[in-house]
Amino acid sequence: MKILLTGATGFIGKYVAERLIIKGIDFVTVGRNAPNINNEHINADLLLIKSFDQMLRTAQATHLIHLAWYAEHGKYWTSPLNDKWAEATLKLVEAFCNSGGQGVIAAGTCAEYDWTHGYCSEETTLIKPETLYGQAKDKTRKLVLSICGKNNVPCVWGRIFFPYGKEEHPHRLIPSLVSVFRGERPPFGVNSSQYRDLLYAFDVAEAFIFLLLSEKTGIFNVSSGKPVQIIDVVYKIATLLNVNPKTILDLTTDRPGEPSLLVGENFKLKSLGWKPEYTLDEGLEKVVKKNIFD
Repeated sequence: MKILLTGATGFIGKYVAERLIIKGIDFVTVGRNAPNINNEHINADLLLIKSFDQMLRTAQATHLIHLAWYAEHGKYWTSPLNDKWAEATLKLVEAFCNSGGQGVIAAGTCAEYDWTHGYCSEETTLIKPETLYGQAKDKTRKLVLSICGKNNVPCVWGRIFFPYGKEEHPHRLIPSLVSVFRGERPPFGVNSSQYRDLLYAFDVAEAFIFLLLSEKTGIFNVSSGKPVQIIDVVYKIATLLNVNPKTILDLTTDRPGEPSLLVGENFKLKSLGWKPEYTLDEGLEKVVKKNIFD
């Protein structure tokens, strides 16, 4: 087995690459920039490749983990680059299947769901993405599964909910809270009553590798399955840093248009034998203490 990994310099991709190394699984990365690891890399811009045939001959990979997508914080929700990534993904998957690929897993998102439902099940929750990002991912999912199905290649579409961990974008919720409580940035308001599904990025990476090796086909939520209230996250981080959470909680505010509950049912994934290795408390402690990948 040899895996072709895209998006290895991204937040989740770094964890996946590290876990593949530790597990002794052979892999090659592809992208504009090589990850900071001692591993085989193909330098290429996936959005500019006209034909993936030569790249795939060079890679000699049997399986594909496709994580690459436009993910600039605050901009990816509405960016026209979502459509370009959808097109590139379909070309890559089709070429990979035609070259004899034996398995594909691609990153989806909870933004594909109708968020008014709150509790999201792969089998029953309505698919109704409200953003360009979610719409592009939904369109890509349908075609990727169809391409793989026609070629009899096992394919998993893993819908990621709310990952957190080392090297997360500094403006996302958890690193922002850590920065406030360390006195590195001004306090800001959160909707402390909301519930979200948080999963340590280590466990997201483990789930993707687990699903790839399972040779299953279909859609799986990659989630903790446990709603956590934002006020609890604030308290946990403040406790770890031995500070008063009131600097954040005194600014609690409503955010119009955001769902009060958003959590992914993960029965399908857990039924295969996967389970998170880290609790929320353990994951947050890793982040606050800046431990890497363990």
